[in-house]
Amino acid sequence: MSIIRVLLVDDQPLFRRGVRMLVDSQPDLTVVGEAGDGGEAVRVAAEVRPDVVLMDIRMPRADGITGTAGILHAAEQAGRTPPRVIVLTTFDLDDAALRAIRAGASGFLLKDAEPEFLLAAIRAVHGGHAVVAPAAIGDLLAHVGDARDA
Repeated sequence: MSIIRVLLVDDQPLFRRGVRMLVDSQPDLTVVGEAGDGGEAVRVAAEVRPDVVLMDIRMPRADGITGTAGILHAAEQAGRTPPRVIVLTTFDLDDAALRAIRAGASGFLLKDAEPEFLLAAIRAVHGGHAVVAPAAIGDLLAHVGDARDA
């Protein structure tokens, strides 16, 4: 069985600790690193080479959009397969989440997602699928429709 290596990026240590406990409780998942902002995430990702990154959108200093773009760019420049990124936020789909998806994120989840859904999302994006928070699907489809009408 292959172990999925996860990097946690959030400015709240308590949130990271809780997600670490959840992820590490699974036999096929392990947390390989943590970062407190998007800039630190780029450095840590280059060191630990995660398969999946759980990235908060809103953080002081460098946000999740900066972190996502930086991680994917650094992996590409190094000739490595980039990790899959799931962006996390406390807000429903908004401009920041859309910009993160445009920057290359593979998924978008709300921080209040059920633990089982988060674990399934990690496995799904690792398998090459995209994941969107169920509550945000309507907003995402409306945004896509608006973009096509423009």
